[in-house]
Amino acid sequence: MEFQRKKRFTNFTIGLIFLFSGIEYAVILPTIWKYLQTLHAEPYFLGLGLSAFSLTGLLAGPLFGHWSDRTRRTKAIILFANLFEIIGNFMYFMGVSKWLLLSSRLVAGIGTGAGASIFGYLTRATVPEGRATVFAAVMACRQAGLLIGPAFNLFLRLCDFKLGPFVVNKYTSPGLFMCFLWMLLQLVVLFMYWDLPPRGALHREEQEETKQEEEEEGEDGEEKPLVAQDIQESYGSIQTADILELPQHSLSLPNRNLNQPSPSRSTSPFHSFSASREYLREEVVVLLSAQFITLFNQTALETMVTPLTQKYFNFGELENSAMYCLCGIEVIAGFFFVRWLSGRYADRVILTVGLVICNVSCVWFLIFLCKPRGSGAWLLAQFVIGVFLQVLGLPFVAVAQISLFSKVTSEKTQGFSQGLRRSVGGLATILGPLWAGGLIGNLYVMLGVMMGLLTLLTVMMGVSYKHLVEPRTKTDHTNTQEDGG
Repeated sequence: MEFQRKKRFTNFTIGLIFLFSGIEYAVILPTIWKYLQTLHAEPYFLGLGLSAFSLTGLLAGPLFGHWSDRTRRTKAIILFANLFEIIGNFMYFMGVSKWLLLSSRLVAGIGTGAGASIFGYLTRATVPEGRATVFAAVMACRQAGLLIGPAFNLFLRLCDFKLGPFVVNKYTSPGLFMCFLWMLLQLVVLFMYWDLPPRGALHREEQEETKQEEEEEGEDGEEKPLVAQDIQESYGSIQTADILELPQHSLSLPNRNLNQPSPSRSTSPFHSFSASREYLREEVVVLLSAQFITLFNQTALETMVTPLTQKYFNFGELENSAMYCLCGIEVIAGFFFVRWLSGRYADRVILTVGLVICNVSCVWFLIFLCKPRGSGAWLLAQFVIGVFLQVLGLPFVAVAQISLFSKVTSEKTQGFSQGLRRSVGGLATILGPLWAGGLIGNLYVMLGVMMGLLTLLTVMMGVSYKHLVEPRTKTDHTNTQEDGG
């Protein structure tokens, strides 16, 4: 199969993974509270269930990212991670007790850790100039899942039958449905995903001789070209065999015949790696802070919205669903708009625009929501404008900060770095709802702290603005030493 076809299928599969993750969130969230009530769970179990999913994802991300950096086998990691999604959602479907349901979210959350490996792969497979457009498209896929997920609930709520000893109803059916989707994804990944080489390896591969010559050279271990051997040592024999279309055994012969030591030390991406040197740099700290603060504020506002619409506008399930649908459309449109902007403006410019919009949104909420002015249509207009601004800023900040983060951190350890970044975001999605949930009755304190965090981030952004650029050299000093050694 031609490389371009493999690339298209691989990208399609990645989009499908993020689409399914959005659907899972959208089909489970609306019914999980009533599901817990049928299991006689206390109110705090809702917070535990939602936080459990983020908690295990927070822990699994760096582990899976580290695994992908060492092996470059993203496909195996995705297949392994999806098993947790399948098992976790089936446990959710069983509905035996509140503790099993809580455990199901813990297990399913582990599967989200594969996202770190995927972002690491995308970083290595794209040029820096076009990276933001790719990230924007991937994020838009998840938002599309959030948008179409409620549509599945329209038929899932009609389920009322038994499957062996298990009851399938509107509360348990989302788990069964997602279990089926993740099983389907396993087949898609198995047959439509390839561990394609990074940009540099691909360029060298395209300059190689024909398949016949490569097979002959592969059989002669000592005369094997250095280029192919370098690719094998850097990216793993299984991956290289897929790229070169050579028999697996022919690529593993040189190491055995020449009795060379394992390349784990000299070619490991973590050789001479220093976490403090990599992550305690000014620009990295700023971007991780942007990840945490924007997600903290976003999830806090999402938690706040439903109680406020009920209090001020008497919104029910239908009105809130319509509101979330409109927000989803806005977010998707925003991601594609940012995708277009990223080809014309630097990432730090887009990040600045998003940060300004988030500041304006928070100020707007402080002025008009803490002490409502007017009533009826005028009050609704104030609320709509605030929500619109908040949702508008999200794509700008999300795409720009992840694109910049991938450029200011080492490409060789990108899986681990993306896992760390996602863990910081996971911590924010745990703390944000807890903060907002406890202060619904005191909006000045809740929004005041959020405004303070945004102000702090704005100052950090201004001070470090000149550092928020891609380094002039594509590899750091450490990596250069490794390649030369």
